Amino acid sequence: MNTKSSELPFIGVDIGGSHITAAHVDCNTYRVIDSTLKRERVASMDNAEAILQSWVKALSTLIIKSSEETITIGIAMPGPFDYEQGISLMKGMQKYDSLYGMNIREILAERLGIPGEHITFINDAEAFLRGELASGAASDFERAIGVTLGTGLGSTSNCKGETIDVNRAFVPFLDSIAEEYISTRWFLRRYKELTGKEVKNVEELLATADQSIKDELFDEFSTNLAAFLNDFIADEDPQVLVVGGNIARCWDHFIGKLQDKIANKTVVIRQTQMWEDAALVGAACTWV
Repeated sequence: MNTKSSELPFIGVDIGGSHITAAHVDCNTYRVIDSTLKRERVASMDNAEAILQSWVKALSTLIIKSSEETITIGIAMPGPFDYEQGISLMKGMQKYDSLYGMNIREILAERLGIPGEHITFINDAEAFLRGELASGAASDFERAIGVTLGTGLGSTSNCKGETIDVNRAFVPFLDSIAEEYISTRWFLRRYKELTGKEVKNVEELLATADQSIKDELFDEFSTNLAAFLNDFIADEDPQVLVVGGNIARCWDHFIGKLQDKIANKTVVIRQTQMWEDAALVGAACTWV
């Protein structure tokens, strides 16, 4: 990890498919400083300049400069992304296509007026689990895995000695890959197949769908998720599984069905405690 001696605050950033969230983070207590929280909607399929302007708008008010040193920023970013060099590799992912090949570190450093070496990037799922291990749902366990369920499927583990992105979204699954069956777009696609209707997101689906349709969808979803997790758990041997992402907000609709289908009954399954704060803490505290 990087080190930093300055008393200036750390900035944690979470970039998702439709938003950027950023805040100062206290890396002694592993807590977000709520009064500093900034959130901007981002049209992730817009042109590069519009996306970058949204990011800079969220970050610029958090920048504090001193005569000795500038603030450091940790950014939780979805993949594919060159985290070491800061270059976006997302293409055909239904988000951030226009940033493909661009050096995001250099662009943000120039626009924010800080050195590029003061910006670091981390996979968003990895940042999520780091946060939950530090002060969230996994803090009382040594071995944990995490999944984030939303526009994509994130997967991460610390069971081999360090917290890493294990990138299981693209493992072969049924007729495609896991992410196509365990994500928001699966819900929207399957709902249209069953009803002929379109909805914008899972929240709208829950608000408008007939109960029988919701039951069918979440039963199928829990079957898919359990099949995915049973392999993940067998490979990693965790004590706890933490589930985050927007679909985790539908917890009561699938957790009972999911637990029935998990083969290893010793693994504790927990909903995220920190929600978006987990990625902010996990990203910012890579500097500690």
